[in-house]
Amino acid sequence: MTYENTLDFARQLDADDSLRSFRNRFYIPQRNATDLIYLCGNSLGLQPKSARAALDQELTTWQQLGVEGWFDRPEGAEQNWLGYHNTCKSALAQVVGANPAEVCPMNALTVNLHLLLASFYRPSQHGNSASGKPKYKILTIKGDFPSDQYALETHLQHHGLTTANALVEVAPRPDDGLIHTTDIQAAIAEHADELALVWMSGLNYYTGQVYNMAALAETAHRHGVPIGLDLAHAIGNVPLRLHDWGVDFATWCSYKYLNGGPGAVSGIFIHEKHHDQNRAGGALPRLAGWWGYREDRRFEMTPGFLPAAGADGWQLSTPNIMALALHRTALAITAEAGMTALRQKSELLTGFLEYILAPFDDIQILTPDDPNQRGCQLSLLVRRNGKVLFKYLTEQGIIGDWREPDCIRLAPVPLYNTFEDVWRVGEALRGFFSTGRQAFLGE
Repeated sequence: MTYENTLDFARQLDADDSLRSFRNRFYIPQRNATDLIYLCGNSLGLQPKSARAALDQELTTWQQLGVEGWFDRPEGAEQNWLGYHNTCKSALAQVVGANPAEVCPMNALTVNLHLLLASFYRPSQHGNSASGKPKYKILTIKGDFPSDQYALETHLQHHGLTTANALVEVAPRPDDGLIHTTDIQAAIAEHADELALVWMSGLNYYTGQVYNMAALAETAHRHGVPIGLDLAHAIGNVPLRLHDWGVDFATWCSYKYLNGGPGAVSGIFIHEKHHDQNRAGGALPRLAGWWGYREDRRFEMTPGFLPAAGADGWQLSTPNIMALALHRTALAITAEAGMTALRQKSELLTGFLEYILAPFDDIQILTPDDPNQRGCQLSLLVRRNGKVLFKYLTEQGIIGDWREPDCIRLAPVPLYNTFEDVWRVGEALRGFFSTGRQAFLGE
């Protein structure tokens, strides 16, 4: 599309937007009775207007039924609590490209990562590969989200290993600051004889870069290595086809693009090829809990863990019904809009932001300019006094976020952001560089 830097053009794009009504389903934060330009959905999505009613319904169930709410439901309620997580599965499967049995909403992201590593990271100190070398290393990307780094570090320590001898990190290239998919593929091939696992984010939280997850899964499997993905910044943002790609496992949070609320429930994906309890070598090991036991026999309270079918068998504890209520109502909005339509608008919206930012020489866009390698987020490098600019934008009612040492992340979300929002970012920047440049340059 050929863009124009005018308010009329932005408003025409909004008028033509088939998803424009979805904005009305969210509360837009305000300051002085004026809507803020909220471009921080990559950190915390906005509150659906349906959230309060969803919570009230479960509070009513608790009020009227107490413990019987697990098996019964009051008038007006759609679901008792015992199978509540199942009501999220269809929408989750749609959003991540999976079968319903392959997904389960549960826990928080890093908790799930630890549980999944316990199942899928099976290091061997003995030569069991074709080369005779022990397979114990984990391959990841350098500078991935800190929680992932800490989880990998402590799992290695748990097995008597260290990051120095067992962690392979693929670093960004010095020329563009990005980690290229081909570099990851090359590293997998180079270290395949010693790799026990590939684990990494599907979308880089700092740069906004989307990796070619399908190609990486194919490469990992060609070399006999399982692959897992952190989809915190990808789910609800970019199209995913986890089942078709053959990804072994994944986890995510739902408080960013899925708008489930602060600290919202996470979820997991486990490919159906790992569900067979009678497969060669036996069922995957796991750290078990009561809620992951076969539902039809759960209340027998007998020793000996019998996992529920599919991803449900990785559950541990009684689910947080209030969190699931928020998750379900927000997830339904994303599923209704559909990832195809959301992606189409996202490409236009992010492309418009890229166009609006182009004239400002003091701002470098770190995120790739190829739409296939990015989602909503653009990461802006401001090498000199970037916090001055970030503070100015915040004062102008533009809410992004700051990442040390010199990065401003802006994420126009197609569910609730408008083309006019993006245009007004350009207006604010023009105002800053015409009136605030002296402070920006530190003169």
